[in-house]
Order: sequence, then C-alpha cells, then structure tokens
Amino acid sequence: MKKHMILLALGALASCQSHENNQETASETPADTTTIKLTSAQIKNAGIQVGTPQMAQVSGILTLQGTIDVPPQSAVSVSFPLGGYLKKTSLLPGTYVKEGQVLATLEDMQLIQLQQDYLSAREKMTLAQSEYQRQKELNASKATSDKVYQQSKAELENQRISMYALAQKLELIGINPARLTADNISKQVHVLSPIDGFVTQVNVNIGKYTSPTDVLFELVNPKDIHLALNVFEKDIQYLSVGQKVVAYTNQNPDRKYEAQVLLISKHVNADRMATIHCHFKQADASLLPGMFINAQLTVSNRTALTVAEDAVVRWQNRFYVFKQKGSNAFSMTEVTFGTVNEQQRQIEAPGITPGTKLVIKNAYVLLMKMKNSS
Repeated sequence: MKKHMILLALGALASCQSHENNQETASETPADTTTIKLTSAQIKNAGIQVGTPQMAQVSGILTLQGTIDVPPQSAVSVSFPLGGYLKKTSLLPGTYVKEGQVLATLEDMQLIQLQQDYLSAREKMTLAQSEYQRQKELNASKATSDKVYQQSKAELENQRISMYALAQKLELIGINPARLTADNISKQVHVLSPIDGFVTQVNVNIGKYTSPTDVLFELVNPKDIHLALNVFEKDIQYLSVGQKVVAYTNQNPDRKYEAQVLLISKHVNADRMATIHCHFKQADASLLPGMFINAQLTVSNRTALTVAEDAVVRWQNRFYVFKQKGSNAFSMTEVTFGTVNEQQRQIEAPGITPGTKLVIKNAYVLLMKMKNSS
C-alpha cells in the first residue's frame, strides 16, 4: 500500500510538472545531490507536509551497535625475550592450541652462551661458598684478618646474585636451571603457548630471525568473549549494571543471544560515545572476536526528540530526514535512531532541534524524486 501511494504521488508530481509550465519550475542543484527543490504545486499534490520534531516521553527499545570482544587475558601476543632464528613451526591461522603446547622452535648462539654463563656462575658460587666457609673458620681463631673474611663474604654474595640473575633469564626463555648441566646444553629453545585458544595470526616463517620486539603469534581464547557496545553519552544515564540485553548479528537477525550489562565505561570518547561491556549468558561458537553485532536494551521513560515514522527514510542502510532549506527546497540529513514508541521515532543529529523545520509526511516521495532525477 505504501509503495502504491508513493507511485501515485510521483505520478501527481509528473502530471503537475507537465501541465503547469507557467508556474514555478522544479530544479535540482547538480553540485549538491542531497538537496532537492520542488514547485509549490508539486508539494501540494504529493501531500508533503512540513513540521518540527517534538520533545516527548519515550520508552521502549534502545538499539546499539558494537563488536564481539575478549578480555586482555584471553588475547595474547606471543614474543620471545631473546633473538633467534625460527627453526620449526607448523601453525596456521585457525589452529587450536593448548596451554603449554610447543608453538615454535628457535635457535641461536646466544642461547648457548646464556647456558654457559649460568653453569660457570654456579661453579664460581660453589667455589666462593667454600672459600667463605674456610675464611670464616680461620677468622674465628684469628688466623686471618677481618678484611679477608669480609672480602670472601662479598665475593660469595656477588656470585650468588650473578647465578640467580642468570637463572631468571633461563626461566624466562623456558629452560629449567635446576636441570641444566654441561651435558644437556641445547642450542634450541621451545616457544610455548600461554593459553588454550586459537591462532589468529602467524607473523613468522622458517629461517626468519626474530628480535625480542617481534610478535610471533597472536592467540585468542573465545570461551570468555563478551559484547562491547557503543552508546551515546545522553543515553548512559538510562543504563545500569545487570540490565538485560538481546544481541543479534546482521547475518542471522532471528538468532538472539541473551546478555547482561557487566560494566559501564566512565570515559566518553571524541565521538561523544562510551562503551559498555556485556556478558553472554550462553555464547555460541559462531560468535568470533571482532564480529559486528547489534543489541537491544529496554529503557524506561525519558524525554527525547521524536518525529513520526513517515518523516524518516532509509537509503543504503542509513536513515535520513529532510530539512527545509529555503523556499520549497529540502536537504537530506543523516540521523541516528534511538528508541521507538507508539510510531514515534527518536532521532539525533547535529543541527536538529525542536525548532528545525522537517518534512513530517511523505518524506519517501522526496527520496524517490531525488534518486530518480539523479
């Protein structure tokens, strides 16, 4: 029925234009494809009405957009603290790995040197400890000076510090210093997975030299995904922790996912929007980190700028209204939707106030006329 009425209105516009050559002529500015100008007769025959948006109490559904996200502990960038040549890896993006699984094998001369330094420091500490015990016994019987005794004690402490520092470096690259001996020094070291999850990026290949700042692999654990939604600052006051959320994807809007508001950001970005984090009651394996998703929240009564549904048009998945621009001229302006209540649409856009003149009836006629003329 709505399409039929639009076609009739377009027919009326064409008929009026052909029979009223002595009246005002319709024209469009070629340089501005968002503005259209009609004659007074065309506006009358098409039933176009101009009015202003109204401030009204609305309650209903707040529609938000966002993405599937994971907490920092579930998204890991894997690097290696020392440089080395990649000797072996079999990972591809999408590969599932378990915590502790070998991701890659690296080898380098400095790995050997580090193990050698640790074993040498351990032997020196053993020697320093023996010397300290000897000097301690001699000093007790005054067979040696206090200075020699203090020097042996300081040497022992220096060797202890050196050995423990090297031991920490070995543990950092995955080598157990307690099991290291001269017989099992290795030129290779394994890079292990810190979490259970999937490989999202592989940034290396066999034979490549990697530095400590290089990210070898990106891992993500999708079991703890959550929903990160963007909300305008004016709507933050209507949200609360524990509020129920219904989410759905563009690919499958009929499949609903229940969630709950877990955290509301205390920071508003340059776009005057804040982020809220929602926890899924039961996530689905089809929801992947980074995926775009829509969500709806039920909000209570509040005052907002509204227009009739007939004042809003949709074009290329965006929503617009027509602002009056001079005599019989109209400019198409993009708006953001809010809640819907009793066929009244909440809108928001820069420059639109309760005093702004808008087309409030048969806005689709203007859209059809503009695009057909283009």
